[in-house]
Amino acid sequence: MSQPLKLAFILDPLAGLKAYKDSSIAMMRAAAARGHAVHAIAREALSWQAGAVAARALEIRLNDDDRAWYTPGEAAVTVLSDFDAVVMRQDPPFDFEYVTATWLLERAVAGGARVYNDPRAIRDHSEKIAITEFAQFTATTLVARDAADIQAFIDEIGDVVLKPLDGMGGSQIFRVRGDDPNRNVIIETLTHEGARTIMAQRYLPEIVEGDKRVLIIGGQVVPYSLARIPKAGETRGNLAAGGRGVAMPLTGREREIAETLAPVLWGRGLMVVGLDVIGGHLTEVNVTSPTCFVEIEAQSGFSVANLFIDKLEQACA
Repeated sequence: MSQPLKLAFILDPLAGLKAYKDSSIAMMRAAAARGHAVHAIAREALSWQAGAVAARALEIRLNDDDRAWYTPGEAAVTVLSDFDAVVMRQDPPFDFEYVTATWLLERAVAGGARVYNDPRAIRDHSEKIAITEFAQFTATTLVARDAADIQAFIDEIGDVVLKPLDGMGGSQIFRVRGDDPNRNVIIETLTHEGARTIMAQRYLPEIVEGDKRVLIIGGQVVPYSLARIPKAGETRGNLAAGGRGVAMPLTGREREIAETLAPVLWGRGLMVVGLDVIGGHLTEVNVTSPTCFVEIEAQSGFSVANLFIDKLEQACA
């Protein structure tokens, strides 16, 4: 084991985290098991003062009880550069406060802090539009806000999925066919009457086999995906929308996609990345707080959380 590290995790409120499935808790448990000191920080506690970025950090002691998964220790305002690493695990929405946090974390990096995922990379990386950089792996896609463009795309493709660029967990995702009587109002609603840009993609019938989450940790591809299979009557596989998670070995196509993206994204300081792949097509590149660690380990035996700590220790060496 490496020398014990002093780690900080920027998280949603601790009381709301579900320990039996939360990837951030899996990370912290893996860190604590190696003797590292774990601290929790709320995003709203970040501040810039006296020339440095600091936050009130609560030291926590982890255990295996999913109902009472930590014991609080001392809390103190700490300059972020005093930690060996800071792990940004705040869930979206990616609103102005989230952007503000990336600005503050960027100043912390300038002051010597190690922050993963890199705050500038998070801010500059749209989880939906990111697929346009890797168009060779995507289904037919349109990004637009003009209703006429979206209508023409539906007419051409015939069966599409429409979604906002800032959604998560499958929220506000619509499947629209050319003869859908509600297509006008769906477009009006999603674009806010033409004031908001959205994404349209060719509907992929392979969704019945699962919306695959493929994880990349520190440039290394996890050998198992989590296929999030829609419940009956649904077109969304997201676990938050009732999908069922099944761990599966990567297909050749999924590995090709992940191995292509891995060095590019890790080179930008994106240590934890979750690709969404449907039917061999890349649909999203998630970098804010990718999940599915717990489900993959429970079903395959492969510990994504331990791989993450391996990479974090290497980065701090």
